[in-house]
Amino acid sequence: MKKLMILAVAFICFSTLNAQKNDVDFNTTSDLKMVTEYGSDNSEINDLLSFQGIDYMKVDFSGKDLKGKSYHITVKEIWNGKVVNDTTVFDSKNIGIKHFETINDSILSMRIIARHTGNNLRVKFKFPRFSVTKDYDATGSEDYSLRNLADESNLQIGYNETFYFLAYILPYEREDGSKSWCDVGTSGDSIEKWGEKFGIEHYLLFEMKFD
Repeated sequence: MKKLMILAVAFICFSTLNAQKNDVDFNTTSDLKMVTEYGSDNSEINDLLSFQGIDYMKVDFSGKDLKGKSYHITVKEIWNGKVVNDTTVFDSKNIGIKHFETINDSILSMRIIARHTGNNLRVKFKFPRFSVTKDYDATGSEDYSLRNLADESNLQIGYNETFYFLAYILPYEREDGSKSWCDVGTSGDSIEKWGEKFGIEHYLLFEMKFD
């Protein structure tokens, strides 16, 4: 019975993200919008992604004020409720190619591919003409899930200020043995304190800024 309950919770959370597209205007003070598509429209590809433990999402930012802005992604590695590292994943201003330093259109598209490998988390940010891949220390658990925080918790996004973007998390383990990623990803508040609130040993918190 316990195993069935765990599977049910996992299925419910996954089904809300699988092959789903969300189009939300998060910030009423700017024209910045974000469209997120989870997984694939092809059920067979989704089966393969699930079997290989791969998280996949497509994200499009749009807004007339995006053109000419640079973009910067950072990550906080949080262990046992404490930020142990806060590093840059990618900064377009330092890429070394003038054409890529700023956004030359009103849309920025990216794909994010993530997978747990051994005791590491590998995350790839794939842009139209280049990609960035990073590896991070992790626990041995295979229960990590990549969540779009801005989308899932309906957080505010905007220009010229850092906003929460993605989180690569372990689930909240309830007293009955069931596991839930949704309880964590949709909680919204005190994101850097999830380790304490939910008893999560480790997770990655990605932030983004357009300026």
